[in-house]
Order: sequence, then structure tokens, then C-alpha cells
Amino acid sequence: MEIRGENVEDKVYVAVGKIMKESQLTLLWALHNSGVGTKFRINQLEPDQVATYHEKERQDMQQLLNKYNQTCQQTGVCAEIHHIEMDSIEKGIVEFILQHNVRRLVMGGAADKHYSKKMVDLRSKKAIYVNLLAAPSCQIQFICKGNIIFTRQGRLDGAGVSISSPSLIPNTNFDSGEVSLRSKSITEGQNTISQLDSPTQNYRRVMSDNRGTSVPPTFSVELPPATRLFPGRMYDEWNGIAQRSPSTGSRLSIYSSEMVDDSGLIRYASEADSDYVSVSTFKEDLQNPSPPSVLDREMNDELYDQLIQAMAEADNYKRDAFEESMRRRKAEKDAIEAKRRVKASEDLFAEELKRRRDIDEALKKIKEEHESTKRELDEISEELRMALEQRSLLESQIADSDHTVQDLERKMFSAVELLQNYKKERDELQVECDDALRLLEEMREKQAEEASCSSVSRFYTEFSFSEVKEATRNFDQSLKIGKGGYGSIFRGFIRHTEVAIKMLDSHSMQGPKEYQQEVNVLSRLRHPNLVTLIGACPDAWIIIYEFLSGGSLEDRLECKDNTPPLSWQTRIRIAAELCSVLIFLHSCDIVHGDLKPSNLLLDKNLVTKLSDFGICRVLSQNEFSSNNTSFCCQTDPKGTFVYMDPEFLSTGELTSKSDTYSFGIILLRLLTGRPALRLTKEVQCALNEDNLKNILDPTAGDWPFVQAQQLALLAMNCCDVVRKNRPDLASEVWRVLEPMRVSCGLSPSGFGSERQCQIPHYFICPIFQEIMQDPVVAADGFTYEAEALRGWLDSGHNTSPMTNLELANSNLVPNHALRSAIQEWLQQP
Repeated sequence: MEIRGENVEDKVYVAVGKIMKESQLTLLWALHNSGVGTKFRINQLEPDQVATYHEKERQDMQQLLNKYNQTCQQTGVCAEIHHIEMDSIEKGIVEFILQHNVRRLVMGGAADKHYSKKMVDLRSKKAIYVNLLAAPSCQIQFICKGNIIFTRQGRLDGAGVSISSPSLIPNTNFDSGEVSLRSKSITEGQNTISQLDSPTQNYRRVMSDNRGTSVPPTFSVELPPATRLFPGRMYDEWNGIAQRSPSTGSRLSIYSSEMVDDSGLIRYASEADSDYVSVSTFKEDLQNPSPPSVLDREMNDELYDQLIQAMAEADNYKRDAFEESMRRRKAEKDAIEAKRRVKASEDLFAEELKRRRDIDEALKKIKEEHESTKRELDEISEELRMALEQRSLLESQIADSDHTVQDLERKMFSAVELLQNYKKERDELQVECDDALRLLEEMREKQAEEASCSSVSRFYTEFSFSEVKEATRNFDQSLKIGKGGYGSIFRGFIRHTEVAIKMLDSHSMQGPKEYQQEVNVLSRLRHPNLVTLIGACPDAWIIIYEFLSGGSLEDRLECKDNTPPLSWQTRIRIAAELCSVLIFLHSCDIVHGDLKPSNLLLDKNLVTKLSDFGICRVLSQNEFSSNNTSFCCQTDPKGTFVYMDPEFLSTGELTSKSDTYSFGIILLRLLTGRPALRLTKEVQCALNEDNLKNILDPTAGDWPFVQAQQLALLAMNCCDVVRKNRPDLASEVWRVLEPMRVSCGLSPSGFGSERQCQIPHYFICPIFQEIMQDPVVAADGFTYEAEALRGWLDSGHNTSPMTNLELANSNLVPNHALRSAIQEWLQQP
């Protein structure tokens, strides 16, 4: 990889490998340490690139200034924003002071990390530069870490005066040692002199005391002998503080190598390139081991006074030179401004002549337009006269309309008053209705409390193994009516009742867990399309059901033992009954998990009974499927492969939509009579080719094509491979099957025989002992009349009326299928 620089020699090559993570670290190191691509020279860039960079800098500057302005606004101060663009920050500040005649300035004097309570001198080069070269009339306060450390007073006569703490504070470090500076303000008429604190000051203080005046300490400033300032050259850099060799005595020198810049801020040189001489005084060596007595003997008062006078005269000359420079610059500016005004006056005069010619032409046009306007005015006057005549006519019409509006308003007020009366009557009737409903609810609660004391017997009986052996004549093989992976089923008579006895083998797929689960589910649930549990023998893993003489749906579809084929009307009813019982199971959070025709039993009236709950699962509310749309149970796939949900096989998540898939396969078998293997592909091809009629089971009779096609499409939707795309049994499938069942004139409870005189026991409420009008399923799995169960719960009971066990919750699920069956049974003649 090549990283390009400005020249060919600046290219840096980086070798990268296959492992990007390691090579990326190598590349980042090269980017950070090569120095390539960081800066470009302006003369190597395009003008638009330079302009874009400057514009970006201005935007950043404006955002920063806006933040500072917000700080001022938050404190209630109205501030103005000014800025200046220069290559040097310190030069820009000095130029800004000069341009705007700044009288007072506050700026930083040192970095916050250098701050101390005893700090009185400047550490920043920019602050030192501004302090020395700013206009003398500007007062400058230098701040460090929110505290003022130094003040330079402004002077109207051009001389600046510096103020700091009056005490001697060691602050600034130089190469030859620490030098302590002290300065203080002296009123006008006194000489302003600063000097490094040294042992000789003691002598000067003594001399000052003898003369009755206080002489401030001096500050040594000098320029190198060869230093000259040339007009027109730019000041490059503030060179800071220099020291001489310790062998000749430490001397502090603060100077500027070139004091003239291109902007003409401050000039100390004349056009003849005259030398500028700064006044300097010697300071004593801080490390001089000479005792104070020797220094006192060497001091000469006369020389000292002359030195003071020379320094004062030098300051005056310097101030006069600066003022002369300022006056000359002001005169130049005034001359330029005068030329600009003359040019502007000439331009204005030319514009005025042109404007007058334009006015003359415009005036001529206005006169012509005036004549035209006069003619138009006459025409408008005539139109106005006609409009006034029409106005009087319209006013009379408006008066008539006002009378009509007043009549309508009176009628509207009457209607509103009548509406308010009706609303008041409605509110009174609503109150009476609420009172009646409350009274009815109280009566229901009393009735439920009276009925809650009734006792209910168990729904199944535990039989001994000897009774089972006697009922099956010691498990006679001639009485065996079925066999599967779970075990064998025998037909027998027990306690004068014909029953089906299911005995699990020890090596069957269903073990004690599945056996106990099937007993618990069937003992808790009652539905007209669920096989009825008669009893159980836990010692031998035996379950005793009601005997269903019609065989299984698998046998009837295959016409086993020469049984007659099922008609298409019967098949529609079977599908509706299967949908009804599945809706009931899913409302109880139970998934069958092994739906297939062999588990659908038929009684002598061909009423469907769902059996074999060995591998059913109760869905926990704490377990959710991967798509978070329905309850599920995580388990190992069991059952018949061709009827199993593909997502259940891949994920192990059993949901109510798994039963929907199996229901779709069974519905396709009812339509076609064909085996389940590859049946969905055959039906889909027939639908795509409009050839559905050829795959319908001809033994079922003449299928209505519209209903058959509707059932086929419904079955294919149920068999969708994606679980979330399958329809809901209660809200979608039942709405299709129920009208078909009704149109066939079939009843789910009495088809093919006369109505039984005895009321089915599952129509009876266990509490009221009456036919249920609004059946609901409680948490114990039993079905009750809604009014009776609410009365039971409202009376303070939290246990099941059937099992006397504590209820998991007080939720009531409407049993729509049982309610429909009861209503149809009641409507039969």
C-alpha cells in the first residue's frame, strides 16, 4: 500500500497481510508516525482549496465566538463580537487595539498550570508582546486561572504604566537562575523605572530615605548593538528574554529583533532607516558574592541621578517618536479618505445627471399616462353610478335575508333547547339503567353464593387392575381394537359400561410422564369433541375412555372393513368440529402436538372426538417463541413426521401454530382422500393449473367446487412453511368453516340420529346444575356458567369448585365452541 506525500521522496510504503486486524494496526502506526498528509504549503494548493480552508476556519471561529456570546447572554450582559485576521495572534491583538482605539483590554497572562497566589509577572510570550507593543493609551489586565495577576495602566500621553503586587515575589525562571521582578505604578511627573531586586536596593533605599523621596526598583531593557529596524519588514517572532554569560554578571534583556510589520501597526523607524536605541541600565549580578558593604562603597550618587535623568529623557524621546508616527499615519489615512470622498462625489454627480435625464423622460411619459387616466376616470365614474344603483337593490335583498336569518336563529335556539331536554331525559334514563344493572349484579352475586355450597363429584374414577383384567377377560386378544407405538387398546365392559381401555407398554414411546399428563389434561377439560375420560389405573398405566364405535378417521378415509365412505357434508362437519376443539384447547394454553386422522375417533353418529394427549404440552406464560409472537414450549419433536410442523422439527418450539399445520394436512386429506406424503405439492400444482376437481375424493360425492376451492386454499394457508404466515383458527379458519357447516344443515351434536332425550352432561354447569348459557373455562380446566363462576370468585373463594385446589389465576376464557353446540342442541325440534 502506498501513502502519497507532497513529493515522490515523501511516499511511504506499507506492507499489509491477509489478517486485516494485524495489518490495520501497522497501517495506523504508519499514518500517525510518518508525518505524511498532515500539512500542505499554501503555494502548492489551488486558490479555491485555500479559500475553502479559510472559510472553514472562519466558520469554526464564528461558532466559538457565538459560544462566548451565549456565556455573556446567560449572565445578562449584551456583548458585541469583533474579530481580526492576521498570521500572528499577538500582532492581531496589537493591530485591533490600534484600529478600534481600545481603552481597556482583558486577556490571559499565563497558562492555568503556572498559576499561584504569589504570581505577579507574565509567562505567556503573547502577553509579553502585547504588554510592550500595545498602544500606551490602552489599559490591559492580565488574568490567569480566573485571577488578575498583572495590570498595565493606560496613559493618555502615550506612556504605559504597569501595576502588579507591591511585594517581591519570585516568579520567572531563566537559564541562569530565578529572577524576581517587581514593578509599581508612579503618578504622572515621576519616572517609571523597574529593576531586578538585588542587594544594591538596600543602598538605594537608604539614599532615597536620606533625600526624602522613594526611588522605585529599576528594570533593565536593552537592544543588541547590531540590531536595526527597517521599515517595510515584517516582525517575525517575539524572541523573549536573553541572558548574558554569568562570568560578566547576569543581565536580563527583553527586546524585539524587528519591531516593524507589514500592516503598519507600529513603526519606530524613520524613512531614512535611522537606528532605534532603547535605554538600558545595568542590573546587579544576582549571584555576586560581594558583600553589601563593598557595593555601597562603589555606588556614586551623582552617576545614579544622571542615569535616572537619562532614562527619563529616553522615555520622552521614545514617546514623542511614537506620537509623531501616529500623527503621520493619521494624516496619510485622512489623505486617502479625502481622495476616496472626491471620487465618490464625482460618481454621485454622474449618477445625478443620469437620474435627471431619466426623470425628464419619465415625466413626459407620466403626462401621457395622465391624459389616458383622465379618460379612464370618466368611464369609471359612469360605471360607479351604475354600481350605486345596483347597491341600493342589493341592500334591500340583504335586509330580506337578515329577516330570514333571524327566523332561522329562533328556530335553531328552539331546537337546541329541545335537544338539551332530550339529553337530560337520556341522562336520567341512563342513571336508572345503571341502578337496574347494579341491582341485577347484586342478585347474581347472592345467587352464586347460594350455589357455591353445592358439592361436585370427580369426573373420573380410579379402577383396580383386577377390574381392568375382568373387563378385558384377561386382555383377550380378540377384544383388541387397536395397537400403536404407545401400546394396545382393548374393548371391554366395566361396571356395566362399554369402554375403551388403553394400556401402555413398558417399552412404548409414552412413559409415566406422558401417561400422567394425558390423565391430568382429560380430567380437567370437557368439550363435546374431546374423548371422555371414564377412569384410570395408575398402577398399570391404563387409561379408560368412552367407547366410540365409529372407529378412527384414518380407518373411515381408507374404508377399512368395507365401511361406507364419508360424504363431503360429513367431512366439512368433521373439519369444523376439529377446528372447534383446537380453539378450545389453545384457549387453555394446551397444544396437542400429534394431530393425525388416527387420533380422531368417531362415535356412532360420526361426531368427532379428539384423543391421545400423551405428548401434548401446556404452554407456559414465561416461555416465548423465537419470533416473540406466541406462547411456545421447548421440547424434543415427537409425533408423526408428515403431520409435524417444519419449524417445530428445526427449532423444537411447539406452539399453537404447530397444530394449525397438522390441521391443514388433515383438511387436505378430507378433500382428496390421498396419503399425506407430498400432498401439499400435489394440491398446490392442481390449484396453479386450475385442476382441483381432478384430485378431489370422488367417493365423497359431488363436491361444490366453490366450497372445495375455498377449503383447499384455506388448507394451503394452514400448511405454510413459515409459522407466522399461518391463519388464526379462531378469527380466520372458524369464520370459513362455520358458515359451510351451517349451509350443509349439519349439527355437531346430533347428526345422523334422533335427538337424545337425555341432556349431555357437559352441557350442565357444575355449580348451577343447569344448561349453560354463557360457558367459560376457568384456570382448573373445567367449564362453568360465567355468572356462577364469577359469583364463586367474588364470594372470596380462590379454589376450584371441582378439585378444591387453588386456582392459578382468575382469568375466564369463553368456550365459544361449547356455547355454539348448546345453542344448536336447544334449537333442534
